[in-house]
Amino acid sequence: MSSFKQPLTLALLPLAVMLTACGQQGAQNKGAMPPMPVSVVKMSAADVPVSSEYVGQAVGSREVEVRARVSGILQKRAYTEGASVKSGDLLFQLDAAPYQAAVEQAEAALKLEDAKLIRAQQDSDRVLPLFKENAVSQKDRDDAVAALASAKASVAAARAALKSAQINLGYTRVTAPISGVTSQETRSEGSLVQPGDASLLTRISQLDPIYVKFSLSDNDVLKTERLAAAGKLRLPEGGRYAVTLKLPDGSRYERQGHINFADRVIDPSTGTSAARASFANPQGTVRGGQFVRVELSGAVRLQTLVVPQKAVLTSQLGKMVWVVGKGNVVEARPLQIGDSTSNGFIVESGLKAGDLVITDNLIKLRPGAHVVPKEVAANVDASAAAKG
Repeated sequence: MSSFKQPLTLALLPLAVMLTACGQQGAQNKGAMPPMPVSVVKMSAADVPVSSEYVGQAVGSREVEVRARVSGILQKRAYTEGASVKSGDLLFQLDAAPYQAAVEQAEAALKLEDAKLIRAQQDSDRVLPLFKENAVSQKDRDDAVAALASAKASVAAARAALKSAQINLGYTRVTAPISGVTSQETRSEGSLVQPGDASLLTRISQLDPIYVKFSLSDNDVLKTERLAAAGKLRLPEGGRYAVTLKLPDGSRYERQGHINFADRVIDPSTGTSAARASFANPQGTVRGGQFVRVELSGAVRLQTLVVPQKAVLTSQLGKMVWVVGKGNVVEARPLQIGDSTSNGFIVESGLKAGDLVITDNLIKLRPGAHVVPKEVAANVDASAAAKG
């Protein structure tokens, strides 16, 4: 029996070794991760419209401080605070009695001077013929001429005094110098107002058209000029950017504006230059003093790459993306991004046309991992494409 068992044991030993090896290999295969399916976008160069956004503040296209031009007691306010007024509408009425009296006094003074002028003219008409006949002396003739000239000057002065009195009387009616929206009154009825800085009565803002002031970063201006000079950026013809507004509630203002001022001088305290856009505002939708978002569009980046925003990660070394390399192996690719677009970020450096950028499962990826790429359109949501 013993001689029979020994050959059987030797015969079964290779089979046991083979089974053990197969078990170990199966265990190793069981622990290995299979290639992960990922969505990728193939980079391709194209002309890309770009836009810039800035914080702006709306102001009236004309802002006027209404002040008293003569002193007097404020008798009444003739407008509703906050209401719209038209140019020439009565806003305030000052006590006109003293100025009416001054006008009447000036009228009387003018009549007196007119009478003196008539008398001087009559004297001159009598003396000059007599002087030609040597019936009066040279002195009489000179006195008559001088008296007539003096009377004419006195009439002119009296007429000017009357005009001044009438102007001052008109100033007792404080009218709107422009059409626009009024503000709160600063002086109530019964107050004594006088010309000068302290005589502010109210303000009027013309809100149609309305202006929006904003500031351009010096860095943005230099970057734009550099890209345009290098042939990488096409600016709108004549510098006529399309200007749109986002209101404080996030809605977009329905009317498009245009830039009507751009300062060429940089403010050294802020590193920005002032700019201003004008918008039609017939319904008063945009209110003076509102903070809005100003969007400038019309420029085009020429033959540039755009990487989807969701594909960009932030690492300790800066921005990066995962790309599919040779053999479907994952590689980390650092890159520099520029302005944002509707489809992602403009790539300044780090990628080239033909690169496959991974857009999903980003957290699970590691350098050297094998993946199964599925290409999707650049402007299609990768997760939606995967579900479809």
